[in-house]
Formats: sequence, C-alpha cells, structure tokens
Amino acid sequence: MALTLVAPFVIVFLVFFFYPTAKMVQLSFTDAPLIGDGNWVGFDNYIRLMSDRLFKTSVWNNAYFILLTVIPTTVIALCIALAINRLKGGMQAFVMVLFFLPYVLPVSVVTQIWAWMLDFQYGVLQPLLAAITGKPVAVFRNPDWVMPVIAAITIWWTNGFNVLLFIAGLRNIPSELYEAAALDGATRGQMFRRLTWPLLWPVTALILTLQLILQLKIFDQIYLLSGGGPFNSSYVLLMQVYREAFQLNNGGYSSAIATVLFVLIAVVSILQFQILRVGGRRS
Repeated sequence: MALTLVAPFVIVFLVFFFYPTAKMVQLSFTDAPLIGDGNWVGFDNYIRLMSDRLFKTSVWNNAYFILLTVIPTTVIALCIALAINRLKGGMQAFVMVLFFLPYVLPVSVVTQIWAWMLDFQYGVLQPLLAAITGKPVAVFRNPDWVMPVIAAITIWWTNGFNVLLFIAGLRNIPSELYEAAALDGATRGQMFRRLTWPLLWPVTALILTLQLILQLKIFDQIYLLSGGGPFNSSYVLLMQVYREAFQLNNGGYSSAIATVLFVLIAVVSILQFQILRVGGRRS
C-alpha cells in the first residue's frame, strides 16, 4: 500500500529530475554536441572553465545581481506586508491584489511593458531619468544602468509572492501576544524587535533562500531586455549555457557550466539556510 502511494512521486522524480541530472553530469565529461554522444574527455571541460573569461564574467554578474535583489526584495516585501497587515477588510484585499498582480504576468509581458516605458526615444519614464541625470539614458545599452534596472524590474515583478508569504507569517502570530505586550507598555518598535521579527524569522529565511535560488537561475529578463550586453555587462551563467548549447552546439561544455551552476545553487542555498536557522535560534 505504501509503495503504491509513493510510486508516482518516485517515478516522476527518477524520470524528470534524477535521470536528466545524471545525464547532464555525464555529458560534462565528454565533448558531445547538443544532440548525441561524444568522446570521454575527463575534466577537460572543467579545466577549460578556469581560464574562460566569459565564465568568470558570468559568475561575477550573477553575484552582482544577487546583491541587487535578494536582500532588497526581502526588505521591501516585509515593509509592504507590515503596511498591508494594518489595513482592514476589503481595502486589505484590494491592496494585496495590486501588489500580487504583476507576479501572475508572464515574463514576456513584463519585459515588453518595461522596454516600452524605458525606451530611449519614446519611453514614458525617460523624462524622469532625464530630470535625475540631466539627459535621457538608454538603460539597456549602458553598462552602469543595465543590471540595476533589470534588478528593479525583477523586484517589481516577483515581490508580490514574497509579500504574500510575509502576510501569511504575520497572520500566524497570535494577537494575544501583541495585546499582552501593549499592556506591559511596549512601543510599536519594541513589539517589532522583540515579537514580530523573531516570529517572522522562519518565513524570512525561506524567502531569502528561495530568492537566492531564483536569482542564481536568472535568464529570462536579461535575455529579453539586454541579451547579455552591453559588453557582457549583464551576461549570466544560464546565458552562457544557452550560448554554448544552442548556438555553438557544445553540449559537453554547456553541461559542465550547468553542473557547476547546479552545485553552486545547492551548496550556497544549503549554507545560507543553515546560517539563517542558526541566526533564528539565537534571536
């Protein structure tokens, strides 16, 4: 009976996750094209990565994008959730829908909206940029602007989900705790530091871990908005996987890059989650 219940999950896991992952690792030790088997080359692909300047640039750009998104989106989502949680009834539901609405849009629609609003000639946001910088800015063709702008778009697009998680966490905090703290004379700041923040820490750790994994896998927005440019200033790891596999037909080398990314995601996310768990226990 138990085997029958777990069999569908085991079959799906083996067919759609374990086998493709094992095949990817196997191909990373060959010189295979995108389709078909290749010759065994050992660690040559990984040795080649160490001297690949584009790979190093991609790793740096991924790290830069994480710095621009993971903590900022978590802080912004927490502030929005705290504000929404103070609203009542229909107004609370309406505001929640407004913040969650961008999350349901496909990436192609999101990038098209922002590409139009930030268009160098006709963008409705160009007057604002001109007021700040003194002149219009081609943000997706400027190495200093492209990654911060794509990071801001990503936060706008995905933050609704984080807000929803924080609101769920806030609603799980018993109101009696706040009433008892108010009777003891605690201020709003003290309630947040001593009550809300420690009880929200598990949700915060989850959001930070999920965001880290998602931003390490960033591809769609960058591919559609900047194509990795200008001058590879927004080139990330998955773009190199795409280039090597689908444009240069280097299945083995692209598998090596994908394997490194897979290990990087697993190690970094596990380490971060464990560190956050320790921090939560101390708080």
